[in-house]
Amino acid sequence: MTLKHREPIELGEDIHLIDGYDLGLEGRTGTYVLKSTKITLIETGPSPSVPRVLKGLEELSIQPEEVENIILTHIHLDHAGGAGLLVKECSNAKVFVHERGIRHLADPSKLIKGAKMVYGEEFDALFDPILPIPEEKLISVREGETLDVGGNRSLTFLDTPGHAKHHIGIYDSKSQGLFIGDTAGIQYHQTEDFGLTFYLPTTSPNQFDPDAMLRSIERFRNMEPRKLFFGHFGETGRPEKAMEQVESWIPIFVETAEKAHEEGEGVEGVAERLHQTISSYLRDEGIPDDHSVYEILKIDLEVCAMGLLDYLNKRSK
Repeated sequence: MTLKHREPIELGEDIHLIDGYDLGLEGRTGTYVLKSTKITLIETGPSPSVPRVLKGLEELSIQPEEVENIILTHIHLDHAGGAGLLVKECSNAKVFVHERGIRHLADPSKLIKGAKMVYGEEFDALFDPILPIPEEKLISVREGETLDVGGNRSLTFLDTPGHAKHHIGIYDSKSQGLFIGDTAGIQYHQTEDFGLTFYLPTTSPNQFDPDAMLRSIERFRNMEPRKLFFGHFGETGRPEKAMEQVESWIPIFVETAEKAHEEGEGVEGVAERLHQTISSYLRDEGIPDDHSVYEILKIDLEVCAMGLLDYLNKRSK
């Protein structure tokens, strides 16, 4: 089978984006490459994306052993599941992660168990293998710490819960941009062919907290970044627009889940209600019913529904 691949996307300021084709979809999840003195990657994607990351590095004339830093915004498998596999190739790299995530990368058994509960029979195709990372390769990061990667660039780590308690944001001094992982949502660029890019929160289980997410987004806003770099997917030079949209959708997501939950509906019911609401918005924006984005939303919203119901159950205890 031919490996789906496209050349790394140049974003300026020595930043490139390698498409990992997560879920087999173009423009779904990517790995950012900072071509500074110390080659630095942000996110690895899941293990099936690792061959594409290595191919992208080759196209950027970077040998795997030249990579010195691998930074993970959080340890969800679509962002970090391939870290153990990639470290075997990037033999000189250290892996930087929130202090809460260290033990799960050294021993990913709980990550695997949790993901199997969410993805069931699809787990192997989406994420296997998930390899432990040697403890000597792991470095925990805390609020306010910085990493000098050379090339007139330093990275500042921010504790940014909301999507997950083990989530960090990363401020890049050179681009004056923020690598936001999933804290400030997903950038749906698939509708660009109709002149629309839109943004939604991602509320996957099991640590979604709407209040914390809103506080983290407000923190991003106060930093006045020039750009946002999304885990899903790519950059925007209009950070205020993106953050406003995500902020406006968070209460809608929660209220929709509350109503469905009160009426005895489960994950499918919450996901369907959210899909109907967002589909209505997209149709008003001129997006036709046969556009592929509706199928992508079905995948995302089922996982979002799981996280919303988990949040409501915890809140009621």
